[in-house]
Amino acid sequence: MSRLGAGALERLRRPSLARRLVMLAVGWSFAALVISAVVLALLFQQAALRRFDAGLSDLIDNLISGSTVEGGEVLAPALTDLRALRAYSGRYWAITEPEPEGGVRTLTPSRSLWDSELTVPRDLPSRLQAAPSKPIAFDGPGPQPGERIRAVARWTTIPGREAPLIFIAAENRGPVDREVRNFVTATAVFFALLSAGLIVAVFVQVRVGLEPVFRLGAEVADVRRGKAERLAGTYPTELQPLTDELNALVAHNQETVERQRTHVGNLAHALKTPISVMMTEAAQRPGPLAEVVTRQADVMRQQVDHHLRRARAAARSQGQGERTSVAEVLDELSRTLEKIFRAKGVEIDWDAPDELFFLGERQDFMEIAGNAMENAGKFGNRRVRVRAEASGPEKMRLTVEDDGPGLTPGQREEVVRRGARLDENAPGSGLGLSIIDELARAYRGALTLGDSSLGGLAVVVDLPGAES
Repeated sequence: MSRLGAGALERLRRPSLARRLVMLAVGWSFAALVISAVVLALLFQQAALRRFDAGLSDLIDNLISGSTVEGGEVLAPALTDLRALRAYSGRYWAITEPEPEGGVRTLTPSRSLWDSELTVPRDLPSRLQAAPSKPIAFDGPGPQPGERIRAVARWTTIPGREAPLIFIAAENRGPVDREVRNFVTATAVFFALLSAGLIVAVFVQVRVGLEPVFRLGAEVADVRRGKAERLAGTYPTELQPLTDELNALVAHNQETVERQRTHVGNLAHALKTPISVMMTEAAQRPGPLAEVVTRQADVMRQQVDHHLRRARAAARSQGQGERTSVAEVLDELSRTLEKIFRAKGVEIDWDAPDELFFLGERQDFMEIAGNAMENAGKFGNRRVRVRAEASGPEKMRLTVEDDGPGLTPGQREEVVRRGARLDENAPGSGLGLSIIDELARAYRGALTLGDSSLGGLAVVVDLPGAES
């Protein structure tokens, strides 16, 4: 998996307040819409069946009111419903009587039944007898294969016959089922579109609602990158206490850094003055003791410079972000060093984008780049090449190359050690690369030594970068 894909996967796995709100709103909205759709479908089906049963009950009323008994036989009235006169038309009725063992026996069927009989539940007579005035609706198979019917039955008596009769009216329920299916389909489409609209609305609502949070995060990042000194935006009352606390924290950090810098300066002054006095006194009184004092005092001064430099850089790296133009510093250093090495004829070729910035103080970057470029001019022949570029999000890389003799892998490890010098005849204290390494580490960067395409040493320093 590519680094980009792994990063996207990691962001998806990371908890997200916006995603949580969206998923929660989508979850309850989807559940509410599904429940609403099911309830609407059931209500529509029940309403359709009630209308259907009402029509069948009207047919039973007509049958009951027009039926007569002649010679012991039950005669049905001449109905005007033509569907009941056509065989297997889907509209049926029958006048039946209950059987002792359950079920019914057909006395007078509609012509549409032809040679078939309506199939009824065996417990229908007992259920009707328990509530004689209440019709009972039921579903069952129709006369034709695969046909489903809806039937209504009523228990009653008619003049001329003491035994009870059961009047049954039935009709193919296919049209009702199709009507219900059409309603369910239309409802599902409508609710699907409504769900999509709600999801979009919820997403927009969450994005708009959390916009101050996103804006706060961007402003905090600007403060960290050195593009702003404090949070200056106006935020809702829920976030205003947080912004006030963040501004107070930034102010506290700035105060702490300034206090550390003052302390470091005072310490440097307090230590360097006695060391300078010791070296001056030793120089005025030559002798073996003076040489030892001078040598040890010089080591002490180097140690003081080393530790104070690290403390100062660490304090700066922990404080508010400051942006330093890389191109401006390299241009200034190149002109200065070319004058210094004019007798040697050193030419410095540098290149850096104008929009590239070092996330740190100008003095520290000048010390990093200056030491690397000075070493290249000192140990190289005539050519020095300097390149600065962005190496990733909020990262930059400085590369300084020379055409000198270079260093072996073992010498590279040795020369980074503080104060190590491979050439005792060269001027300087031997702290150049050590200083670069210390400052780079203080800014959570790294120093790497390698071979230059010019034939000499390549000094590569990875440092934090700032957006333009």
